[in-house]
Amino acid sequence: MSDLDYRRGLHDLGDGCHAWLQPDGSWGWSNAGLVTGSGTSLLVDTLFDLPLTREMLEGLRPVTDTHPLGTLVNTHSDPDHINGNELVAARDVEILASAAAAELITQETVDAVAQVVRLDGTLGDFARHIFGPFALDGITATGADRTFTGEESVDVGGREVRLIQVGPAHTPGDAIVHVPDARLLYAGDILFVGGTPIAWAGPIDRWIAALDLILDLDVTVIVPGHGPVSGKPEVSLMREYLVTVQTQARQRYEDGLDVDAAIASIELGEFAELPEHGRLAQNVLNVYQQLDPSVPRPDRLTVLTKIAALEGFAPDTFTQATASPTS
Repeated sequence: MSDLDYRRGLHDLGDGCHAWLQPDGSWGWSNAGLVTGSGTSLLVDTLFDLPLTREMLEGLRPVTDTHPLGTLVNTHSDPDHINGNELVAARDVEILASAAAAELITQETVDAVAQVVRLDGTLGDFARHIFGPFALDGITATGADRTFTGEESVDVGGREVRLIQVGPAHTPGDAIVHVPDARLLYAGDILFVGGTPIAWAGPIDRWIAALDLILDLDVTVIVPGHGPVSGKPEVSLMREYLVTVQTQARQRYEDGLDVDAAIASIELGEFAELPEHGRLAQNVLNVYQQLDPSVPRPDRLTVLTKIAALEGFAPDTFTQATASPTS
């Protein structure tokens, strides 16, 4: 699909598969998917808040009125993919997630994101910049009814949908959703298109392996967690970004640079102009932590402070956030 197809709302991908897209794909603006079978359908992910999820569920009605929702699959535990779960659960829809993802879908996690936008100072300003459009209060964390590890096959009205756990990568419990007969894949946040990926969990080696798995699958249409509907060239491009960061970070570690010096000296080349380029801070930190487990593991607020610095929301010197951590 071309850039002209990247518009908000429902997209018919053919073969009974659909995407719900949310430009511009930056922080919180995630995608969802819908797979239909005989008399039923499977939803891939919900959205960051209840109003957006209600809008999506209403927008899906031309399909779900004749193919009622029977299953919801959460590709991972980040709030922008699970915060609308309660609205789907109210319809007696079974929710599936990997065991590692399900463990992290907690009220504490949901509330922590709502709290960060109320912080003072630079971090609060940055949080309001990226999360300000969303209604993050009053959300009830709603986790999985059933979990899986490895692979799981789901019958959707006589149609096979494969769930493949590929995390830890972006998060501890990432899974991709493969529709073999449509040659289509919902990649969750294993794929970012037009933006910078962020390795909250890693190792990056495992994320690269997940992208290699996608490249080996017989698929032609890939719905990313963020960005326009794409194909294998976009998978290869994101793989190149991760390899670039990993290679350069490893070299700087071997040269004796500390994490902050490595972040400041990485040369991203063609990837330097990607939106959310400040996520480099977490990606380099992830490489260092894999090479040396004694490297400190700062909480997400501290990481967001580093990201804000790289994106012009703070001085170049990295500061320690003092508020309680998000997950």
